[in-house]
Order: sequence, then C-alpha cells, then structure tokens
Amino acid sequence: MDIDNKVAASAAKALLNLYSINISVDSIQVQETKREFEGDLTVVVFPFLKMSKTSPENTATALGELIVKDLEEVIGFNVVKGFLNLEIANSYWIQFLNNALNKPSYGFSERNSENEVMVEYSSPNTNKPLHLGHLRNNFLGYSVAKILEANGHKVQKVQIINDRGIHICKSMISWKHYGEGETPETSGLKGDKLVGKYYVKFDQVYKSQVATLIEEGSDKENAEKNAPIIIEARELLQKWENKDPETRALWEMMNSWVYKGFEHTYREMGVTFDKLYYESNTYLNGKDEIEKGLNSGVLFKKDDGSVWCDLTPDGLDEKLVLRGDGTAVYMTQDIGTAILRYQDFPDLDYQIYTVGNEQEYHFKVLFLILDKLGFSKAKSNYHLSYGMVELPEGKMKSREG
Repeated sequence: MDIDNKVAASAAKALLNLYSINISVDSIQVQETKREFEGDLTVVVFPFLKMSKTSPENTATALGELIVKDLEEVIGFNVVKGFLNLEIANSYWIQFLNNALNKPSYGFSERNSENEVMVEYSSPNTNKPLHLGHLRNNFLGYSVAKILEANGHKVQKVQIINDRGIHICKSMISWKHYGEGETPETSGLKGDKLVGKYYVKFDQVYKSQVATLIEEGSDKENAEKNAPIIIEARELLQKWENKDPETRALWEMMNSWVYKGFEHTYREMGVTFDKLYYESNTYLNGKDEIEKGLNSGVLFKKDDGSVWCDLTPDGLDEKLVLRGDGTAVYMTQDIGTAILRYQDFPDLDYQIYTVGNEQEYHFKVLFLILDKLGFSKAKSNYHLSYGMVELPEGKMKSREG
C-alpha cells in the first residue's frame, strides 16, 4: 500500500475512534502539500466538520495526533486552518526509492496493453549527413515513442528515407564530375559526410555557373534554370526514373555509403527503428493509390494531365497529387507511405509524424486526402509539430556546408 492510501486509511480509523464517523477511505482527500507550507502530504479536514462538531483546527490536530501514533512513516504534523499537513520520514522515501530501483517495471504500464501506434522520426535525405535538426527530431520522436511504450502502447518506430529525387541527383552528378573515384575508404570520411561534401560542391558550382550566365546577359530566373550542372542533374533524374543501369548503379553505391554513415550516427545517439521505408519504393505505391482515387472519383484530372484533390468543400484549396508528366510530388509519396503502413500493420490505430511546424498545412491536407480515399483511421493521425531554431544570421543550410 502506498503512503497516500496508508494515510487515508489511518485518517478513516482516527475519525471512527474520535467521532464515531464511519467513512470510506476513498472519500478522504490526501494531496501533496503546497510548496509554501511545511509537510509532504495534506489531509483536507473540512468535509468532516459537520460530524466532528468542532473547529477545523481542533479536528485537524486530533486527527494528526492519532495518525502520528498509528503510522511510523509519519513523524510530525502542522495545521493550517482545515488542512492537516503531515511530515513523512526520510526512511520511507529512501525505502520507496530503493523499491523503485529494484523493480525494472516501475512506472511502466503492462506491455502492449494499449492500442498500437506508429511514430515516424528522422526521415533524412541520402544526399548529406544527419545534422543538428535531425538530432533534435530524433531525440523528440524517439522520446515520444518510449513514453508511449511505457504507457502500454505497442509502438512501431519508423522512418521514411528520402532516397530519390533531384537533391539526390545533385550529389551524384557532382561526384561524377569532381569525385575522381573517391570513396569513404580512400577519403577516411564517413559515407554520409563524403556524399554531403559533393552536395555542397554542387551548390558551389551551380552558383558560380548562374553568376556567369547573368554576367553574360541572362536574367536570374533563366540563369538558374539553365546552369549546365542543374540541367545535367535533371537529366540524371530522368535516367533514374527510366531505370538506366549505370545511373541506378551509381545511386545504389552512393546511397550505400550514406546508410553506413547513418547507422554509425544512430548507434552513437542510441536511437533505433523497427522498420525503414524508402521513398524509391513508396512513391510507386502512391501512384497506384492515386489511380484508384481517380477511378473512384475522389481525385480528378486537369487538362494538362495533372491529378488533383478538391478540398474547397473542406475550406482548403485544390491540392496537386501527381504532375501532368506522371512524376510524383511529395504528397504522392506520403499518400503511398501512409497507406502502405496501414497494410503492413493492420492493427495500427494512428500514426505520429515528427516534423517541423513548416509542414503543418501539408499534414492537414494529407490526413484529409487519406480519409477521402477511404482510410478513416487517418483522421486520428497526429503531426507532432515543433518550431525551427535559427542562427542569428538565419536558417542553417546544409547545402552550403
């Protein structure tokens, strides 16, 4: 029996002895003593005054004297009007802490006694190493997952690895031009650091080429579109989409370097995952789900072939879910990933996405579209949003190193 219940039981016995009041233990209020008063636990005496037919101070004092005699854990008391403040012996707290220390399950609910939930966190790109933002995201998401586990939930800890797209091709084309065959082994760098080095190199070359085009008379917008290295990156992305063997081989090699680097960092952080999802797989699933949405009438196609979801009846706007040329957008991938997770974990109740607050609208739209596509569980999904931390000079940019 914990000390609160012991005090309540002793108070009930004292009331019976003093005033012949037979009162249930549950009806006696025992609470933590307010910080401005001496004591550890407080018994609220006011409810007993009609029966004791004496003042609050006298009733509390009489109760306190009997409780001190009855419980060895209570070594003193003081009275403040109708509040009996009890002092608990240090020996009790020491024993309490020792008991907690020797009970591994202390503070934990029964394992898997609550519904199954999923927590997504980290979710890096494979064109650079994990950075400060990822550290914060990982610690937040992993902590929430462990708290949910401690409260009895069956928790699936996952991440979506963004392993495709133009940003990945930027590192690839940069390495092709400037890498000279450099590898993690020859450079002594962690794989993700090495790939990140060429992502930074791409940005340096790109800015230089844009500046040159502007000097030659091009306007800024056209210069940014037509810099030779960005054109090459776009062409490389198209080759990747078309499953060009050489491009895919380079992509797999550089991604493998990054994954080894990530694994090292996660070990250092003490963070783990139960399942990994890859954008290069889930975006295809998203395309399939969008086709189903078209067939069911939930989604519609515009004249340019792009696919949209009309959210204006819900007070939002029309949302693009697939480009006219058939290529995916972020929403394509996220729809596919969310649905795939429900398929992988049929008992999953809801998903928690640990992502910064700049994506609040995105997730509001995602959950709504999923619901319209027939996945009503998505209404219970939760975006664990948090604010950005910036340097005095502004946002940190990994592409600038």
